[in-house]
Amino acid sequence: MSSSLPPASSGRRNIKGRVPALKTDRGILTETPAILLYLAQIAPQAGLAPLSDPFALAELQAFNAYLVSTVHVAHAHRPRGSRWADEESSLEDMKRRVPGNMTECFNLIENGMFKGPWVMGETFSIADPYLFTMSGWLASDGVDIARFPRVHDHHRRMGERASVKTALAATA
Repeated sequence: MSSSLPPASSGRRNIKGRVPALKTDRGILTETPAILLYLAQIAPQAGLAPLSDPFALAELQAFNAYLVSTVHVAHAHRPRGSRWADEESSLEDMKRRVPGNMTECFNLIENGMFKGPWVMGETFSIADPYLFTMSGWLASDGVDIARFPRVHDHHRRMGERASVKTALAATA
């Protein structure tokens, strides 16, 4: 049985050939929920996750898992449809579906998942920068973020944070 994964010695940080990857002193971590939880655990004083409350932590992980497995994939059908189909007509059909799929995802976030004022309620968490990233993609997906007032307000407040301004400037 052959693998499509590159060998560990290929020089890639992520042997899966994808982002994200985080190099640590113990090795490389991949997959967004794992990386986010790791960051919360190595700096517990920052209070980025409810580490002592198993149910609240599971809710946080469920939110992040939804972003990675549903929202990110719905978005990716527009710029990276070739991961799922080869026919040009299929690729175009996937692109046409992106605004509706993203609207559906963000309706659920807005009306059923987002607690406010931060993702999980009163406390900023590892889910907030992740939602900021995903909601920042809405315009390129043909969706007006203003359709989701709570998410829109969250995106605006995140954009005002000094750390976010610094991170965005570093990637510009």
